[in-house]
Amino acid sequence: MTVWDRPEPPTRPAPLDRERIVAAAIALADEGGLEAVSLRKVAGRLNAGPMRLYGYISTKEELFDLMVDEVQAEIVPEVQPDTWREALHTLAHRTRQASLRHPWLADLLGGRPALGPNGLAVSEATLAALDGITDIDTALRAVETVSSYFTGAIRREIANLRAERATGMSKHDWQRASGPHVTRMLATGRFPALTKAVHDGADVDPETSFATGLDWVLDAVATRITRPVT
Repeated sequence: MTVWDRPEPPTRPAPLDRERIVAAAIALADEGGLEAVSLRKVAGRLNAGPMRLYGYISTKEELFDLMVDEVQAEIVPEVQPDTWREALHTLAHRTRQASLRHPWLADLLGGRPALGPNGLAVSEATLAALDGITDIDTALRAVETVSSYFTGAIRREIANLRAERATGMSKHDWQRASGPHVTRMLATGRFPALTKAVHDGADVDPETSFATGLDWVLDAVATRITRPVT
């Protein structure tokens, strides 16, 4: 039985429910990452005894599942996309935006399928746009391919943001500090391709990089999308 199927206990003696528990856990994670979340800390934020939470949530993994599903509500498209490409484009960009608001989400992307109501709504909206356009196996592989791209891209972007916060150095600060070392290494002549990339490559912002890569992946997926034979 999943956490969504299990009924909640009575709210006495003090008001408590999964919605309040999840909201408190998300607030803790937004402030300090997943490592800041424990049933004890959540209970403390709610002024409740830790043991009371076990009537609503059995494990921290269940709590994480509920947190992810709550954030999935921010990813569900506001209107049903008209085309498969729009659906996958929306899924990718809304997932990135949610991850930037809740960086801990990046740590939980790419695991088992989301089974909460919001997670299922995201999957339904995405697959519905592919229904009738191609066979179901091709549709699933298309979603997996695009999801693999944006999951990796989001994790890389969040990792860079965390590094900036941990070191207090922006990307350009880090580049300037690393410049002398990189210059010495490139001067050895051992890295000609890398030298060209450093000197001639365009420096683009994360959003542009994400959007460009996504378009390339969608272009590749488009070559595999065909109408089923009738």
